Amino acid sequence: MRRTPHRRLAAAAIAALLALTLAACSDDDNGPDATPTATTTADTDATAAPTAPATASAEDVAALEKVEVEGKPGSEPTITLPSTPFSVSAAVARVATPGDGEAIAAGDTLEIQLTAVNGEDGEKLGSTYQDKATGTWSVAEDGSGIPALDEVLVGEKLGAQVVFALVSGDVTQVYVLEPVQKIGSRAQGEAVAPVEGLPTVTLAEDGAPTLTAATADAPTELVVQPLIKGTGKEVEEGDNILVQYHGALWDGTVFDSSWANGQPFPVSSIGNAQVIDGWNQGLVGTHVGDQVLLVVPPDLGYGDKENGKIPANSTLVFVVDVLWAS
Repeated sequence: MRRTPHRRLAAAAIAALLALTLAACSDDDNGPDATPTATTTADTDATAAPTAPATASAEDVAALEKVEVEGKPGSEPTITLPSTPFSVSAAVARVATPGDGEAIAAGDTLEIQLTAVNGEDGEKLGSTYQDKATGTWSVAEDGSGIPALDEVLVGEKLGAQVVFALVSGDVTQVYVLEPVQKIGSRAQGEAVAPVEGLPTVTLAEDGAPTLTAATADAPTELVVQPLIKGTGKEVEEGDNILVQYHGALWDGTVFDSSWANGQPFPVSSIGNAQVIDGWNQGLVGTHVGDQVLLVVPPDLGYGDKENGKIPANSTLVFVVDVLWAS
């Protein structure tokens, strides 16, 4: 799990996602062993009232209307600013080209293409089309994401081009996001018979797992046991992935779950990611659609250090659904 709690990155942080091929962050409070960021709840006064995001003005809306987006959906767009420096006072979004696919709803997780330019000079910051690696975005239901963007996405259709502007420090950045497809919320594939001596897993109707502890001694080596075999892309070292996970101690005590936290969990550059070694080793070679049981010995988890709800020298058990990889 993460070393400190983490909240979904909002406006100023989305630019950094380009460097991570846009594995967009989710609402998860915890995840497997990431380092603290500027948006962790550890940096926030828990007693303070939440700050509502700034609302775009009529001038912001008018400014974004003047941004030109050229190019058909499915190809990298050209973003032309009306003048530079271009700026808005708050996040603002609009549909540049309507989509013709399935309608998008709040709570959907989307595979996306994204292109961005710097409002200071109009220069391109990056593009997933150029990088040949898509990203993900979860359409928040509770206003925790980028409300101006999420409000435009809800009810729009896949294949749309959505242009939006965000303020990052003193600089405005302008993006075109194209939702390509919806990403499922659970593993899909052929069930695998359980293995004797390992914890057993039962699934709720929505796919959320429940673990029943094993009575045998915990293994001392990493166990990667398929529970459902998917047929999607094989996860390679360096891929960005999106997963659902449920974590418990060997005795069955649950310490974390993306299912409970409300959003799938993104991992950047699996194999060398800021997650425990058990994940970096165990998830490379899985496939999109897989569900795997990971039994992680202490030396591939947190070793002799206590971590939140996890005592020192704990064997960790995860049920991981691999939803997407790029």
